Amino acid sequence: MMRWVFALLLALSATAHAETPAPEIKRLLDGAYAQLGVTLLYDSSYRPIAFPGGDVPLYRGVCSDVVVRAYRSIGVDLQLLVNQDMTRAFAAYPHLWGLSHPDPNIDHRRVPNLQAFFGRHGERLPISANAADYRPGDIVTWRLPSGHPHIGLVSDRTAEGRPLVVHNIGWGARLEDTLFDYPITGHYRYRPPEQGTTG
Repeated sequence: MMRWVFALLLALSATAHAETPAPEIKRLLDGAYAQLGVTLLYDSSYRPIAFPGGDVPLYRGVCSDVVVRAYRSIGVDLQLLVNQDMTRAFAAYPHLWGLSHPDPNIDHRRVPNLQAFFGRHGERLPISANAADYRPGDIVTWRLPSGHPHIGLVSDRTAEGRPLVVHNIGWGARLEDTLFDYPITGHYRYRPPEQGTTG
């Protein structure tokens, strides 16, 4: 409860980013903010879901779901896009789970797969300790102390000059000052294809 109160106070005290995001990035971030206070649980269990457009119940999810849902809110279905890309170039994706073919139930919900996708179809940007290098809408991945990968979306709000991140690290979707809390393993900028190309 105290963690949730602290996160809420941080969000209320956050200031706008010095850079005004483009309208499409603003809509992307609105899709991320809409998850705050709605996605309350972290649940990494495997679940069969519809394809395309499938999702687990909105009140639960993992870190990758924050990014997937934000993009889906602007009409970009990463479930479909990742599946299509893995079908075309399966060898370009990590083989960490013993799969011999794509699985649309889970592939887009795995951080290493999203890293491969964004690296192939977006901009792979330098990893930096300079907060100004991270722009609203950028995607960042980390390695947690547990060794697990993590992903989040850079917001247009700041705290003490650092951009806040929308992510789910175990307590639901939060807006937090965590950009430099863990080793950064990837920094990406993905501007989606034209509306209507995702099926």
